[in-house]
Amino acid sequence: MKKAYIIGTCDTKYAELKFVQQRIEQAGLSTNLVDVGTLTHDFEVDISAKAVANHHPNRTDFLAKNEGRGDAVIAMSEALEQFLVTQRDIAGVIGLGGSGGTSLISKGLRALPVGLPKIMVSTVASGNTAPYVGASDIFMLYSITDIAGINQISNTILGNAANALVGMIQQSIPDYQVTKPAVGMTMFGVTTACVTQIRAAIEKDYDCLVFHATGTGGQSMEKLIDSGFITKVLDMTTTEVCDLHAGGIMSAGEDRMGAIIRQKIPYIGSVGALDMVNFGALATVPEKYKNRNLYVHNSEVTLMRTNVAENKVMGKWIAHKLNQMEAPVRFFIPEKGVSALSVAGQPFYNAAADKALFDTLEKEVIQTENRQLIRLPFAINDAAFSEEVVKVFRLLHA
Repeated sequence: MKKAYIIGTCDTKYAELKFVQQRIEQAGLSTNLVDVGTLTHDFEVDISAKAVANHHPNRTDFLAKNEGRGDAVIAMSEALEQFLVTQRDIAGVIGLGGSGGTSLISKGLRALPVGLPKIMVSTVASGNTAPYVGASDIFMLYSITDIAGINQISNTILGNAANALVGMIQQSIPDYQVTKPAVGMTMFGVTTACVTQIRAAIEKDYDCLVFHATGTGGQSMEKLIDSGFITKVLDMTTTEVCDLHAGGIMSAGEDRMGAIIRQKIPYIGSVGALDMVNFGALATVPEKYKNRNLYVHNSEVTLMRTNVAENKVMGKWIAHKLNQMEAPVRFFIPEKGVSALSVAGQPFYNAAADKALFDTLEKEVIQTENRQLIRLPFAINDAAFSEEVVKVFRLLHA
């Protein structure tokens, strides 16, 4: 029988964890209370901290060594990750934690398969949750009060969390009949027209999975590529590279495009939204960028136009990635604009910056019969551009 796993540091949050466990059991589910605390205690648990620690790949005795709390928490998070992926009776998981506990538990939750119910009740869930969620499907629930006792607030929050996990486990989801191969696609608001046109043209034959290029979007797509779930890619929006090199808030990290290289799958990509770096509210833009071409997208997002120097750096970085790809590569260059904001007459129109990007790609990409740059006299959102991409996509996957 599969069970709901309740995870937390029983040395500090035992009462709250037991509260959640009891709520779940009252709904008729079997449970396992998993302790990931680093201090000794006498509370009754189903799976002890020592049992979890024994799953650490090379430091199974870190609890006995009485290491500093920081080191012990890091080691426990690594052990929990290995512990969870070896369990075969998990129906769903719920974790409770403050900042340290959230970091510890969420590392394990990220290792679980997409689709397996996973909830993290956390004191830091109202802030930047990207480091905790990553490319996973963790439900983050802000605890409102600290997780320190059952009171009129925590009673409701923890009760709702327990009920949510019960619902996710007990209520079945209609099977999705997979009859078409999956295609990973990347999109941003300023490349929506392009991706929508491509999707409309191919969705009869392909299951189109569109990822918002917000950093975690690119990571999510590539995680599914590494898992073998996605073997076809239309990476029209590589804007996360801007944030990687200019310090924006939507970087997907240095490993962007790494899954394509590792899995050796065909790659169709473009320079979508490489005209912009993403920051938060206008006041959060770094001082060194205050005099740049800034565009307030909304009250929480400010865009900065990339300049000539930055486009040269990005062009070289992308070329280095493309040159490592062994499967067929077709990389499209829309000469009249890389986003809705960079076409003539729009706030980010900058022909010199675009030219620096395009020329650097031409110079650095080692073009062969298998690896080609395709320059088109259109803007990325023009219907003619999308039509050419679709034509090449169909030829590549014929």
